[in-house]
Amino acid sequence: MSTLRVWIEAMRLRTLPVSLAGILFAGALGLLAGHFRPAPWLMCLVFALLAQIASNFANEYYDYKGGLDRAGREGPRRGVTEGDITPEAMKRATYVTLGVACMVGVALVALYGEWWMYIAGILTALGVVAYSSGPYPLSHHGFGEVAVVAFFGIVPVCLTYILMGGMFGWWLLAMSVGVGLMGANVLVVNNYRDRDDDKSVGKRTLAVRLGLRAMSSLYLADGFMAVILTMPVWLAAARWGWICPCVYLVLHFMLYTRLVRGRGRALNPLLGMTAILMLLYALALWVTVLL
Repeated sequence: MSTLRVWIEAMRLRTLPVSLAGILFAGALGLLAGHFRPAPWLMCLVFALLAQIASNFANEYYDYKGGLDRAGREGPRRGVTEGDITPEAMKRATYVTLGVACMVGVALVALYGEWWMYIAGILTALGVVAYSSGPYPLSHHGFGEVAVVAFFGIVPVCLTYILMGGMFGWWLLAMSVGVGLMGANVLVVNNYRDRDDDKSVGKRTLAVRLGLRAMSSLYLADGFMAVILTMPVWLAAARWGWICPCVYLVLHFMLYTRLVRGRGRALNPLLGMTAILMLLYALALWVTVLL
């Protein structure tokens, strides 16, 4: 396997729509409210993508260091575990990528934000590492899905909207939680697929704690709750705006049926499909607002 392909695989491209969707959703909200600003929006997009790539690198490195990965696992190939990437190289890549993301974040807040946003940026950077490492790794103790709601829903949607000139409101928080729940479903699929592998190495993910039936029910509920929380913006955008959320729910239910029927490697495509559906939901809001 070529070096470039190994690193691209380590980035886990199929999960990156989760970062894109939150920023896209916030951009559509700004467009609807009449204060969309391209420069801060694009900087938020770059920051979000770099932060997620750094998180993916960190997850691979720290899971390897903690002995939580094994060769031939059910999920996508792990370059460090399989010997394609040295641990030192992955560690460097993690902190270089995170460092670049932090530089973008500092410039973003300096140009368009307020002082308290530096705190949010620091917490986000810490979250990238704390997800897989530290004294209490969130992903190892059943809090991974909660972290996704926070860092791929609440933080990107709210901060991007505010950095473009919008004002915080409870409606904005509700929207951001809805987006976060869609993102959490990507991790639900991941942990559902890896339950046996994780349990064998002592990794206490939510799937290990609750079991497969509860996780599949959570997947279904997350999608419906996400639509309930975000429906107001669709109805504000157009009288026919309810159509797109309904289409989302139909597709979401179809993915749910694949989840409950699949096991192991057969679920790998479902992870990407869940992320793409989330991205399409955000893109559809853009189209609805523009029309």
